[in-house]
Amino acid sequence: MSSRMEQIIEEIEEYIDNCKYQPLSSTKIVVNKDELEELLTELKMKTPEEIKRYQKIISNKEAILADAQAKADAIIAQAQVQTSELVSEHQIMQQAYAQANEVVMIATKQAQEILDKATNDANNIRMGAIQYTDSSLKNIEEILSHAIEGSQARYDNLIHTLQGCLDVVTANRNELLPEEEDASSGQAKQETTAAEPATQEAPANEIPEE
Repeated sequence: MSSRMEQIIEEIEEYIDNCKYQPLSSTKIVVNKDELEELLTELKMKTPEEIKRYQKIISNKEAILADAQAKADAIIAQAQVQTSELVSEHQIMQQAYAQANEVVMIATKQAQEILDKATNDANNIRMGAIQYTDSSLKNIEEILSHAIEGSQARYDNLIHTLQGCLDVVTANRNELLPEEEDASSGQAKQETTAAEPATQEAPANEIPEE
């Protein structure tokens, strides 16, 4: 049974697959920001829970080793009891020692095998949990990277469009400015001519003062 975290990742992948492509593009898609943010928010909330679950699995390593140690101790204790019983019988003293040593060796070997197997199992569980968590985080990283790239592309397109509009407006103003300057120059010339006083000749019989 898959976890909720895996289900959310599958929903995000399915959502992205169903998004429409932008006009004239085979790689860029149009996404609903609210829907995608809702899925990502839920994913962020579930991630700590999943990591705690894997940490709990890893912590079970100690319990596995403790159980293995208990089993090993029980085997050794049983072997010691059997040794004591064999040794107590004087008529089979030599055989008792031989059997006792053999039982102890077998018990020690079995205990070591149990410990080794428990250690390997615990390490395998730990590595599996770490790999799964890393894989899940990698999927999240890729999703966020794609979202950032899409946002940057939309921002670049907006800047390009605004720059084009600015260029058109600037060109239109430049076309209007020469006409305004010519009209202003003509009007200023007419005002200057009208303001000049008429030249009056002095009377012939009037002697100018020295």
